Amino acid sequence: MNNQQFDIQAIINPISGRGSKRKIPRMIEDMARAKGYSLNISFTEYPGHAAVLTQQALSRGAKYIFAVGGDGTINEVATAMMYSDAVLGIIPKGSGNGLARELNIPMDTRRAVDVMAGGHIITIDGCKANDRVFFTTCGVGFDAAVSHKFAGEKRRGSLTYVKNTIEEYLNYKPEVYELLIENQSIKEKAFLVACANASQYGNNAYIAPHANIQDGKMDITILSPFTPLDIAQLAFQLFTKQLEKNSKIKVIQATQLTILRQKPGMMHLDGEPVISDVRIEVSVIPKALKVLTPETVSFTREVRYFFSQVTDFFDKKRAELFKSSLKPVSSLRRQVSRKLRPDS
Repeated sequence: MNNQQFDIQAIINPISGRGSKRKIPRMIEDMARAKGYSLNISFTEYPGHAAVLTQQALSRGAKYIFAVGGDGTINEVATAMMYSDAVLGIIPKGSGNGLARELNIPMDTRRAVDVMAGGHIITIDGCKANDRVFFTTCGVGFDAAVSHKFAGEKRRGSLTYVKNTIEEYLNYKPEVYELLIENQSIKEKAFLVACANASQYGNNAYIAPHANIQDGKMDITILSPFTPLDIAQLAFQLFTKQLEKNSKIKVIQATQLTILRQKPGMMHLDGEPVISDVRIEVSVIPKALKVLTPETVSFTREVRYFFSQVTDFFDKKRAELFKSSLKPVSSLRRQVSRKLRPDS
């Protein structure tokens, strides 16, 4: 990039998610031309490149920075933009699209570009975990293990995530965590501890249905160990914003939290897996980022369609489990049986 100033800097990750991005530059160009904005478009070439491109654009006075990609790309751009005067625009092209869904930004590219043109701006909170920034969720335990497995998948998508969740469950052992929250110590054996700035992971999976990305707080969701018999209900509640009704769930609001785990292990931030130490300091960064959003958008039809896919998947899994239970030597049956033992 040269030293010329641009109103809009678009940063496109060409390998994120699925589907072609060939038409996206033209859509953004048409929108910028119609609004009378100057535009520069750059493509990421390596991990971390989006942050570098963002910093360069900010130094040249960009008013808007459009991030085209998945949660990892959005996180890089948004982190570099915090507390600047520039406004983030999101064109979601990932597999989970957690922040975009939280902000009601359409998954359809044309409609997302229309939102960018609309100019409606809000200010949202960020969070950090051991000085690494996230905007939707971070977590330790089962969800971090699933994120690590999902990151290695060649084919991504909602059903791939559900499949990995079920398969990881059969081998996952809950851990004991100590949580230090506002001078209180809570010790829990948990499947996961999720710190939610936003209500969902992505893919309309609502781990903290009442979390508000503008309230200066995070919702800490603790999921106790559960059996295979609980999976269907948990899945239904996860995708219908009813998870807090489950007896296995505990939710605490806080502005900061210390997580003490028994050994170093996996943690995820906005769905990206990283290795963390035994001590994790999590805190809210209030009013950290300006973002373009629609004024009102409904995704009821999308959620209903996706949940029908999830239900079909669980129906097939239940049939497989039943079939496996008829075979005394089935390894799957042995795995499930171990999970049902009281001392597991």
